[in-house]
Amino acid sequence: MTTVAGKQALGSVAARLERLPHSRWHVKVRFLIGAVTFFEAFDQLLAASALPVLMKEWHLTTGQATLAVTAASIGMLLGALAAGWLGDRIGRVRTVALGVGITGLASLAVAFSGSIETFSLFRFVQGLGIGGVVPVAATYINEIARSDKRGRFVLLYEMIFPAGLAAATLVAVWVVPHFGWRAMFVIGTVPVLLAAALPRQVAESPRWLLSRGRVREAEEVITRIEAEVARSTSEALPAPADLADEPAGGRLADLFRGRYLRRTAVVSGLWFVAYYVNHGISTWLPSLYTKTFGLDLTTALVYSLLSNVTGLLGTFVVALLIDRVGRRPALVGALVGTVLSLGVLALAGATSGGQVALFASCTTFFLYAINAGLYLYSPELYPTSNRARGAAFGGVWNRLGVILGPVTVGAIIGAGGSLSLVFAQLAVVAAVGAAIACFAVETKGRTLEELNA
Repeated sequence: MTTVAGKQALGSVAARLERLPHSRWHVKVRFLIGAVTFFEAFDQLLAASALPVLMKEWHLTTGQATLAVTAASIGMLLGALAAGWLGDRIGRVRTVALGVGITGLASLAVAFSGSIETFSLFRFVQGLGIGGVVPVAATYINEIARSDKRGRFVLLYEMIFPAGLAAATLVAVWVVPHFGWRAMFVIGTVPVLLAAALPRQVAESPRWLLSRGRVREAEEVITRIEAEVARSTSEALPAPADLADEPAGGRLADLFRGRYLRRTAVVSGLWFVAYYVNHGISTWLPSLYTKTFGLDLTTALVYSLLSNVTGLLGTFVVALLIDRVGRRPALVGALVGTVLSLGVLALAGATSGGQVALFASCTTFFLYAINAGLYLYSPELYPTSNRARGAAFGGVWNRLGVILGPVTVGAIIGAGGSLSLVFAQLAVVAAVGAAIACFAVETKGRTLEELNA
């Protein structure tokens, strides 16, 4: 719990962070945390890349294939719950390092799986790590960014995630046909090295240290950061401004009280919608291309790669715009774009693999912008003492979306439903998300302390 002295220092340290110009220190930290996020994204999409081969090799039913792709999502849901608590209890950096280590070791276990049951079990464990890392890493990046450029700073970092997804598909295009699906999961063990290096290379969040009453450590960390920034700039640092105080302490129940109830309800709904639609499409695309349209595996993976590349472009575009137009307009606009893209697919009937690839890529352009925007937006809504929990609670809802999206699509396909029906129901869910986004609280240009004073 934040002490009186810690509460006073919080404004001071936060103000000292706010005055820092962009520097090599920011680049270094964003690169290291970004490397972690890259491999978490890489590992997340491995099952989708392996699924077409697994279905033939192990003669999987639609139900077994659904289990294979959702096991990690269930783990991510539980991992997000645990990481939210750990991130506010033991720190942002240590929680991220722990999650990365679990992800990498579990990937090695998946590579040696001999059945769909063991594959799914170890993907579940891998999901525990992935689900914990991403929201807490985003929380950390939010806490070191300046309020006037926080949107661009965080979203340029968030581009690493779709880059990791694209890399997983790109590597799979070459690795899976030549070396098999197991090689992909061996590559996924690389994050273990990052887990060992991260705590030594990245300082803990000064805002978090103060929220735990660790005033001296926070002062030492911010002093080291200022010294490193000063060495990379010729200009003297401006004097810190006065910032509002945040509320002391933080419990999970606080997310559902007062002004935070609306924030939590809105952001939870947006997380669910974005990931329900995103994974409802992306998880099944490679299999749809091969099974429904008769495309070869390499073409299917190339088409999937196209969707990831346009998603990366969407993230870049929203990074450039979100500090200008605001969070709410950006989220509403991207959700409307998603509805229109899916609506075209539903009405056109999805008659060819190329047609699906084109409009699915338009859809991911908007979906990735939403996803990245939510990783920026969620931590902004909560005070430091509850920020990781708040961000991770949104992660719980995105995991529910990740689970239910592919399950629903799999059920429709398994029951003989048309692809038009698949895309129509996804468009309806996206439309509900656009309505929810209209109630989002605007956070553009405001410090984290001001938003939660």
